[in-house]
Amino acid sequence: MKMVGYHLQEAFHEHGLDLTKEQMVVLKKLYEQDGRNQNELAFLTYRDKSSLARLLSKMERKGYILRRQDGDDKRVNNVFLTTQGRDVFEKTRPVIQKVMNRMEHSVSETEKKQIIAILKKVQHNLK
Repeated sequence: MKMVGYHLQEAFHEHGLDLTKEQMVVLKKLYEQDGRNQNELAFLTYRDKSSLARLLSKMERKGYILRRQDGDDKRVNNVFLTTQGRDVFEKTRPVIQKVMNRMEHSVSETEKKQIIAILKKVQHNLK
């Protein structure tokens, strides 16, 4: 996975996207459902609350997201995509597809299915 992250990071840079893989994951979760709270985002991105808070601060400075206190519970921050954040995420999609195509080059459908089956076994073993 680290190798994939490196290639994604390089591809983002080559396409002029000021974005890390971790920031892209947050943008994706917000693109799927905008206005998620920080605790939910921490859970969905497998990050602890403090590292997510630092990541969100960087994203806020870049203009990709906005954080707003929840109307019902002032202790909760909800996170929203800005127009710029949505645009950046949409620009990542063809870049990610290009990296995926490069990764899958000369890998047969049978081999892909075998890889998935093996990874599912490993994941099951780790539960």
